[in-house]
Amino acid sequence: MSALLESAIDALGESGTLALGACVIGALFGFFAQRSKFCLRSAVIEFSRNQTGGRLTVWLFAFATAVGVTQWLAWIGWFDAGNARQIAARGSLSGAAIGGALFGMGMILARGCSSRLLVLAAQGNLRSLLSGLIFAVSAQSALTGALLPLRLAMSEWWTIDGGGARDLLARTGIGHVGALVFAAVWFCAAVFWARRQRVGFWGWAGAIGVGLAVASGWWFTYAMSRLAFDPHPIQSLSFTGPSAEVLTRVLFVSDKPLTFDFGLVPGVFLGAFAAAALSRELKLEGFQGGASMRRYIAGAVCMGFGGMLAGGCAVGAGLSGAAIFTATAWVTLVAMWAAAMLTDRLVDQRGTHAIDAPAPLSAVESGAMR
Repeated sequence: MSALLESAIDALGESGTLALGACVIGALFGFFAQRSKFCLRSAVIEFSRNQTGGRLTVWLFAFATAVGVTQWLAWIGWFDAGNARQIAARGSLSGAAIGGALFGMGMILARGCSSRLLVLAAQGNLRSLLSGLIFAVSAQSALTGALLPLRLAMSEWWTIDGGGARDLLARTGIGHVGALVFAAVWFCAAVFWARRQRVGFWGWAGAIGVGLAVASGWWFTYAMSRLAFDPHPIQSLSFTGPSAEVLTRVLFVSDKPLTFDFGLVPGVFLGAFAAAALSRELKLEGFQGGASMRRYIAGAVCMGFGGMLAGGCAVGAGLSGAAIFTATAWVTLVAMWAAAMLTDRLVDQRGTHAIDAPAPLSAVESGAMR
């Protein structure tokens, strides 16, 4: 595999290889996410309402696979997260908690996390397309624009040193073997619930594909960092920073080299579009009223700012960050779950008991589980 990467670097250059690799991994993620209907929001709602539709099981398959395969790669020496930003750099626990809570609230209001919005936009959902654009604008504003001072101030309230302080495997002493056992327990639980809930082939197989895509991102960027002459960040799938970067490159001419982030978002879109086309799920959908539109916009803003403040989205923290056991990612994930459950209870459960009552796509998503 190293020889293949070296050949790609010779032909495309380091930046071109990074972008192409991200596009391929993103396409796989998009394809499997669309087919499995992978969605943290749906999983949280199903858990909160004590329902058994199979969506929590789908998320658990993706989560356990991402954690297990990433830790297996680290155990055999093919990956090391020590130099990844989520471990090595100083982190913010206040940012993780507040940002995660804002993101969790936002994904309930926008009826999907950032990755789900991208997948739905690829199959023709104009509500998700607009929400995704607003999400990217909010993320860019928090990164370099008007919301930057607020983000920096909130992130300084409670910080944590990089290195061992952020590495939960080092702090707990369980190591890679303990992490593998942890992942195996949740994977077995997912298998058990999938059999009881009769989750269809694409439900569990697609979710495993999502988890493999996350692990592949970690392996690929680590392998590139070992081969490339110029330093490149070790990272995996996330959608807050990449969405902001793609937006910036679309609006402004840039002479900066291509990055992993830049290749990821188009790849996910193309993969999800291909999956929707093959399954005949391409369908244009719009808003159903002004109140609905206000809700989506508010949710997208919360996710954009919250995801940048937390340093990760539902995939960036919930799968990629959790897979390397960085402390801030787990704080973010817990905050997302708690805030999403509370928002669903206060906003949605007062008017409806259906997971996606206002959204026409719910029938399609439910059919994928049978």
